[in-house]
Amino acid sequence: MYARSTTVAGTPEKVDDGIAFVCDEVMPALTQMRGCAGLSMLTDRESGRAVVTSSWTDVEAMRASADQVRGLRERAAEVLGGPAEVQEWEIAVMHRRSEAPSGACTRVTWWRADPAGIDRVLDAYRSVLVPRMEDYPGFCSVSLMVDREGGRAASAVTFEDREDMDRGRVHARATRDDFARSMKIEITDAAEFDLVLAHLRAPETV
Repeated sequence: MYARSTTVAGTPEKVDDGIAFVCDEVMPALTQMRGCAGLSMLTDRESGRAVVTSSWTDVEAMRASADQVRGLRERAAEVLGGPAEVQEWEIAVMHRRSEAPSGACTRVTWWRADPAGIDRVLDAYRSVLVPRMEDYPGFCSVSLMVDREGGRAASAVTFEDREDMDRGRVHARATRDDFARSMKIEITDAAEFDLVLAHLRAPETV
C-alpha cells in the first residue's frame, strides 16, 4: 500500500479548528475516493504542527487523487494557520499489537539513507527494531513509510498514552541511535504527537 502525508506547520491556537476540519470535511471526502483506505492525524498542541496521512491501495489511485486532494490540503493549511509540505510514501512496515485507544500518542522519526541500500535497512528494521519495540511500555503499533528513490523514511511508533511514551523515551532513543549508526542512516527529525485520528487501515506486514 501507499500513503500521502501532509505536514502543516500550524499555530497552537488553531489545532482544534484543524482537527474539526479534517474530521468533518477531509476524511469524508477522501474516503469516498477510489482506492483510499483510510486516514490518520497527528497533532502537537505546543507547536501547532499537524500531520495528516491518507492510505491508498495502489500508487495509481494515490496519484490520480492529487487534483481532488489539492483543494482540501490548501484549505486545511489555511485552517491550521501554516504552510503545508507533502510527501508520498510506500507503506513498508505495519505492525499492530493492539488498536490505539483514546489518548494514544505517537513518536515519529524521519531519516535518510542511501537509496541503494534501502532494502537492507528495511530488512534490519523488521527483524531487529520491531521485536524490540514490542517491549516498550504501552506499545500499540509501528509503521514505517519509505520513499525508495529519495532514500527517505518516516517511522511512527504509537503508545497507549503519553505517560508510556515518556517512560520509554530514553531507551527508545538509545535503540534508535544504535540502529542509525549500524545502518549508516541519518536521522533528520523527530517529534511526538497526540494521535487524534487512527483510521489509516493499512494491513499488517510483519
